[in-house]
Amino acid sequence: MTNYQVIKTADEVRRAIEAISSQPVVGLDTETTELDPFTSRLRLIQLATPDRVFIFDFDAFANEGATGAPANGEALAPLRRLLEAPRPIKIAHNAKFDAKFIKHNLGIDLGGLFDTLLASQLVGAGDIEERHGLETVASRYLNESVDKSERLSNWNFELSEAQLEYAARDAAVLLPLREKLIERLKSESLIKCAQLEFECVNTVVDIELAGFFMHKDRWLEQLGIVEKRRVELAEQLQEVLAEESSQGSLFGGPQRNDINLDSHQQLTQALNRLGIPVPDSTRNWKLQPLALEYPVIGTLLEYRTVQKALTSYGQNMIELINPVTKRLHADFRQIGAPTGRFACTNPNIQQVPQAVEYRRCFSGHPEGRKLVIADYSQIELRILAEFSGDRGFMDAFNSGADLHRVTASQVFNAALDQVTKEQRDFAKRLNFGVVYGIGAQRFALMTGLTVSDAENVLRRYFTTYRGLDNYLRDAASRAVTDRQARTASGRLVRFRYDENDRQQISMTQRNGKNTPIQGTSADILKRALRLMKDELRDTSAQIVNIIHDEIVVEADADEAQEIAVKVERVMCAAGEEYLKTVPVKVETEIADEWVK
Repeated sequence: MTNYQVIKTADEVRRAIEAISSQPVVGLDTETTELDPFTSRLRLIQLATPDRVFIFDFDAFANEGATGAPANGEALAPLRRLLEAPRPIKIAHNAKFDAKFIKHNLGIDLGGLFDTLLASQLVGAGDIEERHGLETVASRYLNESVDKSERLSNWNFELSEAQLEYAARDAAVLLPLREKLIERLKSESLIKCAQLEFECVNTVVDIELAGFFMHKDRWLEQLGIVEKRRVELAEQLQEVLAEESSQGSLFGGPQRNDINLDSHQQLTQALNRLGIPVPDSTRNWKLQPLALEYPVIGTLLEYRTVQKALTSYGQNMIELINPVTKRLHADFRQIGAPTGRFACTNPNIQQVPQAVEYRRCFSGHPEGRKLVIADYSQIELRILAEFSGDRGFMDAFNSGADLHRVTASQVFNAALDQVTKEQRDFAKRLNFGVVYGIGAQRFALMTGLTVSDAENVLRRYFTTYRGLDNYLRDAASRAVTDRQARTASGRLVRFRYDENDRQQISMTQRNGKNTPIQGTSADILKRALRLMKDELRDTSAQIVNIIHDEIVVEADADEAQEIAVKVERVMCAAGEEYLKTVPVKVETEIADEWVK
């Protein structure tokens, strides 16, 4: 049994906080009636010390704001002061969830956070097979069982001893768990990266609470247009791809046997009947080079684009609008990929199609609010220049020249002022492809070149950028030899592969090139989010979305210009902490809608 005390009066709050304040660290957990802070209640806050867990029952303070508005009553003032202070350190598992309910109900940011979920993910070093729920992590590091059966019980009414014991145990287990995770973080040289992640939590809380406003009527209008286009494209494809039945219809004419447009096998057979040389896969990037020569491929690719838009960004977006705030409150996972990039769900507003027809559905709200859209310019290429020390890359950025134009000039042996738009676009694809460890075969498929021509282009490219070539070769080699890579913050990504599988080795080499670049980009964004938390305090601004190298901020119209300057300055400062020899550039725009 866990030793716990339930706190229900102002005097008990005061005495509990006196006892807790002397502790260097405390375990923190919350129990809530549901998962949405806008439509459910914060029932308990548990704070664990080594010898006792204090359980603050918010139903006893219902007139102090525990049902939604920030609590201003004196009874909870000592608790608020302790929670927002940098000490004691608060240990939480998935601290974002607890911090969100605390911010919504008490109006404060949690100070001094240690998140055992994020720590476990960092120590896991990108192993996608590992699980990081509290039950699993406690078993992994403490060999201790955590019973989660009460998690889904009803927290609305009088609480049972089993519920209180469960609540107390979840907070108490965090104290020894932190000690074990600190040992692992130190042994893997991940302390700096862990600090970066922990300091980012409160900003993510703010983003999720702020939400992003989407015009429901515009969205429905766009869905109608897309659905009509999907039907048109499907009919066009069936007219070309479907087989005529050997049996006539009831009316004597030929009968059409439609194919399943989502079936690789049926699609391959139909395209082969038309004499189209289908590659070993019908994935989009493999079909793309055939689109110019075979119009049906272009139609198929467009069909897939609108089909994905309807399935991923259809009616469900409307259903996810919060009934209280009338905004979309997405779930941002801080470590959503091994490289440290964010992932986003419910809904995934990071991947809303870039077409203006979709983006115009998002705006500031209410009227009189603007969006400040800021993104890092070519940040991954700048990171690559910094890491490789390639003089050509660095000179292009330091001189302010157009890197893609410079590359095109070298690859096509043309004067800078003679480079065509097509040549620049080609060079742009080449530059960004290199970041992702592109090979000749993939580049050939992307551009329609023969593999031989693609090899020649890449050879000329790396002859021009020898430092780049040396760095990428070394990164690929080290990934295979060391079975790991690191980002600028020290984030660790481990690679598993079968030494006898050439394809797995090739994938590891590609990931070895890309991981430090993409991961450092994620490090920079997270540092920017932390700095922006301070910079935007006491302004009308709130961050409403983040997309890898882009931050979208909503602000009052009369303050938007000032906010844009702040955002740009902070983002540059974050980048400059990691890039010392290459300039960091941020492009900002003020708009009524999320369009650029």
